[in-house]
Amino acid sequence: MSLTQFARDIEEGLSSNPKRLSSKYFYDAVGDKLFQQIMNLEEYYLTRAELNIFQTQKERFLELFDSGGAFRIVELGAGDGMKTKVLLKYFQGEGADFSYCPVDISANVLNDLERNVKAEIPELKIEPLAGDYFKVLADLKFKNHKRNIAFFLGSNIGNFRHDLAVDFLSSIQSNLHKGDYLLIGFDLKKDPKRILAAYNDSQGVTKAFNMNLLTRINNELDGDFKLENFDHNPIYDPLTGECRSYLIAKKEQDVCLNAIQKKIHFRQWEPIFMEVSKKYDLSEIEALANSTGFKVVENLFDDEKLFADSIWEVV
Repeated sequence: MSLTQFARDIEEGLSSNPKRLSSKYFYDAVGDKLFQQIMNLEEYYLTRAELNIFQTQKERFLELFDSGGAFRIVELGAGDGMKTKVLLKYFQGEGADFSYCPVDISANVLNDLERNVKAEIPELKIEPLAGDYFKVLADLKFKNHKRNIAFFLGSNIGNFRHDLAVDFLSSIQSNLHKGDYLLIGFDLKKDPKRILAAYNDSQGVTKAFNMNLLTRINNELDGDFKLENFDHNPIYDPLTGECRSYLIAKKEQDVCLNAIQKKIHFRQWEPIFMEVSKKYDLSEIEALANSTGFKVVENLFDDEKLFADSIWEVV
């Protein structure tokens, strides 16, 4: 039987002890819409906080990025570019000599972004590149010596285990020139109740977002998950700064994945690990930069100091 990567990953994750599912599979058509709803929730402060930084400190960003020569913004995982366009419009209006290179694994996402950017900022030089982050950065590094400012926004680094975060950032560093910058978003440690509410909203949208992966498995692998037999359970540990999301089996049961002829047994109250979202303090941000070949140039904050966009320089 020839299995898709999705099928292999689901089978491996649900056969592991403890069970786990990859958060990268949250984002099908339904999952995309649910995440858009999450970003508009009152409890989910992260997107608003980073947008506030871009809106209120765009002048400072330009001061830091524009050292007199041309520079290129390379956004890793550009998505719809909603926040980034705040800076692009300002930089363009100020006559900065720069270009924009959005990078995403999805060519469709990039096509939509390029069309929207050209409509909103027609004079901007844009070069979308589909593919692996590191390959794209390596190609740009050897193509010319224009100064690169890599963007990795949205606190996505919080979804990595520490060792994987170090590996990921070290790989970015090795594909940039000395003196290049990395702009990276961090969700900051704060009142644990506020953090937990962002992943357990009162309307149940985050629960639906997690549960949708079970529906996707049912649809794509002919599974028979009964969603009413599972519950969404996020927890936050203020010591580690990790908010971890689980789906919990409310009863002992077997789930069949008929497309791959696999039966999965669940004990009552057995968890499936879904996602981690780590929160940082400033000392942890500095330590992470120093351990991966960068130095912190400056941290910029939103009005409530919920979030930090940290500017790092390759050393």
